[in-house]
Amino acid sequence: QVQLVESGGGSVQAGGSLRLSCAVSGSGRIFSINAMGWYRQAPGKQRELVAGVTSGGNTNYADSVKGRFTISTDNAKNTVYLQMNSLKPEDTAVYYCDAHISLFMGLTGGPPVSYWGQGTQVTVSS
Repeated sequence: QVQLVESGGGSVQAGGSLRLSCAVSGSGRIFSINAMGWYRQAPGKQRELVAGVTSGGNTNYADSVKGRFTISTDNAKNTVYLQMNSLKPEDTAVYYCDAHISLFMGLTGGPPVSYWGQGTQVTVSS
């Protein structure tokens, strides 16, 4: 069973920092992790992409977080991080981790499937 376990959310004042972590378990079944990302959903709003990273190391960010947030990975630990600096009240949301994972099918990998974490609350007060 593949699971994504998030940690690191919490409450912080504007201008502060938080670091989110998302660890992928079930490595025995995983052929490859093709991409990972962080999304967020604020009350009454649609879920939006915050940052993403491919297995090749290419990153992309939402315009609203460029220069403030940094996504990184530890491939040995199958973990993705989101360092969030200069936080603003508008960053308040539930943050979700997403991973595109190919599982073993025989000796090769199957088509990638999107797995989601349970979400972690980030609250930024002014």
